[in-house]
Amino acid sequence: MIEPLLLTATQISTFDGGRLLTKASGFFFSRDQRLFLVTSRHVVCDEPSKHFPDRIEIELHVDEVNLTRSTGFSVLLYKDGRSIWRQGEDSAGEIDVAVIELDRAALPATAVLRSFTPEHLQATLHDVEVGSPLLIVGFPLGFHDTLHHLPVVRHAVIASSFGLRFQGQGFFLTDARTHRGTSGAAVVMRAPASAVVGGDLPWKLLGVHSARMDMRTRDLEQDESLGLNCAWYASILLTLTGPAEVDAGAR
Repeated sequence: MIEPLLLTATQISTFDGGRLLTKASGFFFSRDQRLFLVTSRHVVCDEPSKHFPDRIEIELHVDEVNLTRSTGFSVLLYKDGRSIWRQGEDSAGEIDVAVIELDRAALPATAVLRSFTPEHLQATLHDVEVGSPLLIVGFPLGFHDTLHHLPVVRHAVIASSFGLRFQGQGFFLTDARTHRGTSGAAVVMRAPASAVVGGDLPWKLLGVHSARMDMRTRDLEQDESLGLNCAWYASILLTLTGPAEVDAGAR
């Protein structure tokens, strides 16, 4: 029996034509019968590093019993010269989250996946405290169960006041050991028994892992890395998965 949480995640490969560029993490989010892929915005486009893929490929299970069976599903990132992903911004600037709507009809008929929904988002702040345990579900350095095509999880804790925008940005901090390739991973907390959402995903989706945070003044020989990470508040998904005509911006 595979934990449904692991089936919410998918590894993302970015390409420029036929050339593999990077690997990252993503997860599925559904709303009003529509299915979305969520990842970090810098996975699909990152000006500072000159990372400009023209398509991505995600890995999907195609047999609920035999998880060794999977297939790649390719998604073009541009249509008629325009990007297909949605991203948001607020008064502090761009938010490092991107969502891509997937055509359910184009997916393999036997595709096996689980998705978070708006019900999995954290509606209140009083039961999320500094030090609360979390999981980050992703593919660090591309590492995963290559036989069963499943992600791994890393333990984390909330390292800044949840609900406050750390340094004015739309993210909170986690304390966890993370690596490249984890960008776009879901940051989740076990839902309390009194707030378990119906279905087989008893988790609260708190954030989208973005990047590690460190001190530029750190002495590389004497000081260890801070081990802190940015996780953008998952509430932005309510905006980014709304009707297409709605202007995407964070609250």
